Amino acid sequence: MNRRLLALVAGVAAIFSFAASPASAQRFERIGTLECNVAPNVSFVVGSVRTAGCNFYPLNSRRMHRYRADLGRIGLDLNISAGGKLIWAVHAHNRRLFPGDLRGTYTGVSGNIALGLGVGGNVLLGGSNNTVALQPLSGEGNVGVGLSVGVGRIVLHH
Repeated sequence: MNRRLLALVAGVAAIFSFAASPASAQRFERIGTLECNVAPNVSFVVGSVRTAGCNFYPLNSRRMHRYRADLGRIGLDLNISAGGKLIWAVHAHNRRLFPGDLRGTYTGVSGNIALGLGVGGNVLLGGSNNTVALQPLSGEGNVGVGLSVGVGRIVLHH
């Protein structure tokens, strides 16, 4: 029964992730990678809030940009996590971003599953006038126990 539930949740999350991918994402060019180290957390039945320290690594520069992130999710969220790492490919209309240009709010579909080691995916769009996309289906790795599916939000502060 548990395997069927996990397969169902994974399938639904994948469908929502691909359906929520912005059609305009094809016009975006990859400009770098955003890596976030997420603090340990315990989440509620209807949502969660986490914090993370993030680094943006532009493809066209050796200079790293530092950010602080507030991550939230509304939906089914039952997790106990020792923390983890989120990694996104960053896409934008403009190849050249300066420090602080990624700050803003990104929203979309989010989900993860964990039993010991966990994996997850996020589809997020936002930033300055929705001109930046965090790669649909970002990688999320964590250690803990849990299941979550819902609407995700990340606010990047510089």
